[in-house]
Order: sequence, then structure tokens, then C-alpha cells
Amino acid sequence: MKFMDEYGDHYADCAWVQFPELEKFMEEALVHAGVPASDAKIIGDVLIESDKRGIDSHGIGRLKPIYIDRIDMGIMNPVTKIDVIKDKEATAVLDGNNGMGHVVGHKAMEMAIAKAKKYGIGMVVARNSNHYGIAGYFATMATHAGMIGVTGTNARPSIAPTFGVENMLGTNPLTFGIPTDEAFPFVLDCATSVSQRGKIEVYGRAGKDLPPGWVLDNEGKTRTDTQQVLKDLTTGKAALTPLGGIGEMTGGYKGFGYATVVEILSAALQDGAWMKALNGFDENQKAIPYPLGHFFIAIDPEHFMGLATFKRIAGTICRELRASNKAPGEDYIFTAGEKEYLAWQFRKEHGCPVPPSLQKVMVTLRDRFKMDYHWDFEKK
Repeated sequence: MKFMDEYGDHYADCAWVQFPELEKFMEEALVHAGVPASDAKIIGDVLIESDKRGIDSHGIGRLKPIYIDRIDMGIMNPVTKIDVIKDKEATAVLDGNNGMGHVVGHKAMEMAIAKAKKYGIGMVVARNSNHYGIAGYFATMATHAGMIGVTGTNARPSIAPTFGVENMLGTNPLTFGIPTDEAFPFVLDCATSVSQRGKIEVYGRAGKDLPPGWVLDNEGKTRTDTQQVLKDLTTGKAALTPLGGIGEMTGGYKGFGYATVVEILSAALQDGAWMKALNGFDENQKAIPYPLGHFFIAIDPEHFMGLATFKRIAGTICRELRASNKAPGEDYIFTAGEKEYLAWQFRKEHGCPVPPSLQKVMVTLRDRFKMDYHWDFEKK
């Protein structure tokens, strides 16, 4: 059964670093950057969870460029002050005051879970936050509590509307975590675009061209030149295609619609910012904060027909799907969350793969903050 990711042999040049060491390194680097130790622990847990699941686009690779660099630039506050704007029985509105998105998300989902425990469902929304890592982390906070978790976030504009070429919507994941009676929950954590910037960055680190159909230019033609695409996504000369692809024939309007749903739920309920207000640059192209919005929903099956019944049926549905007839040449059908579970079964024995480009970043941060780390990959 194949479960290694789609980048083929890009692991060939990777060093394998054990997870406890990597998580400790990230936490210490964040503390040196000004993040309180308790918050750094939350952020490190979110980032390492991404690497554990094989989601290489959102783990150690995001530590410097998305978080520490933005702290250095003064456009993200390392100390997260969360204001509770409204707090009702089953709902709440938070303001993250341009703090760390992981910390905002963690508090918000904790509140949603507590409300769901009492009322059956809880929903908490946040504004003025920042990139919060993998959305699946927060959905599985709910599954660990025996609940269904739903979350979404807007992001800087990158997706072009169907029949458009201008990047207007973020990659806007709509994410579900569902507890089952299996060893892992059902977790659907994916962008509402065909791909997302983080995955394009992984292709860039691997020196690979993009598959056709992921990105289009201002003339509506597909782009595959990875390094230039990463630059042009920022300047508006390129845009990601919505889930379903270019035009309507393959269902691009569906991804466009779902991305719009996430944009609305990440802005309208909390009176937050949306679309072009999340560009991260002012009219003079000076870097400014990205005031992102998120939403978090927890649903407690005990308030319906009970958790045991729910998990049994959810697990049975997944098993029946996997047992269905396979296409010629295929030997397995995966359900959502299964590949990530299998990746962890492999990686907990071998560690986290760190490509040469990230090895350099780790050394740079280590030297800058004068941390006491010495890795085997430096001996080569």
C-alpha cells in the first residue's frame, strides 16, 4: 500500500530529525523571538503535528518565513492578547489583536468544545488573528474530546474566481474532524483551491515544476514555473485555481463557492477583514499585518444518539468505502485522515524529513539565537 506523498523521491536529500528535538527547537526559537513560553508550546505543538501527519507545507517549513520573519518585521505580535468581544451560551466572538493565530485558535476551539459539552453545539469566531497552521489541528482538538470539529479561515488573496484571473479569495480551508471507532478520526483538511501556496513552496524546495492547472496567469493560461509563480502570487501576476480547476467543466465553480462560504464565515460573523484587506501590503507596498478571521464549531454527539453509536456508524461508513471495488491497477482506497495516520506510523520511527533548504534555515536560526543544537546533517 502506497502512502508516501506525491513528491516522489524528494526525500532522497532529506535529513531525518526526531520529533521531540525538532519540536523543542521550534519552541525555543519562538521564545527567543519574543513569544511567551506557554504560547510557544501551543505553536510548536501545532507545527509539529503538521510534520507528524506528513503535511510538510505547514510544519518546520513555516517557522521562519511565516512566523519569526513577520515578528521581526513588526507585522505580527509575538505576545497574544485575546479579547472576548461577546460570550453567549453557545457562541462567542474573540479578537486576537494581531497575535499568534495558533494561540487564538487553541483558545477558540477550547471554548467551542466547552460550550458544546453543555449545549450540544458551540461556535466561536475570531478576528484580527494570523495564520494558525493546519486547520486539522483544531478539528482534531474536537475529535480528541469525542466531538465533531469544524473550522475554517480566510487568508491573503490567492484564488481567482471562476472565469476570473485576479487573486481575490484566500485558499480558505473548510475542515472537518469526525471521531470514529477506528484508530484514527476522519479528518478532511484541504484548501478550497486545487493546491495551496504551502504545497507550491514544497515543490519549490524540491526544484520541481508545478502540475498544469494549479496556477493561471492574467491571460487565463496555466503556469508551471514554480519559483516565479511564488513571486507572482504576491504581486498579482498569478492566481491559484479554485477546487475543480479552471472554468466550469470540471467543477471549478464549486471550489469558488466553498471558498466564498469560508470567506464570509471568517469575516461577517466577527465584523472582520476580508479579501483585499488581507493582502499584507499597503498602497506603497509596505508590509502590514494580515488581520485574518477564523471560525470554530464543536458538536457533541452525546446530545444526539450518543458518541458510541456515532463512532460506530462513522467508522463503518469509512470501512465500507475502503472495501468498495477498486479501479484497475489500484489496490487501495483511502478515506480522509488515513494517509496522515499512516504517515505518522512511519515517521514516529524515522523522524521528520528535513530537506537541505530547511536545514540551512535551522542552522541560521540556531546561530542567530545561540541555541545549543548540533545535527547529524552538519557533519556531511
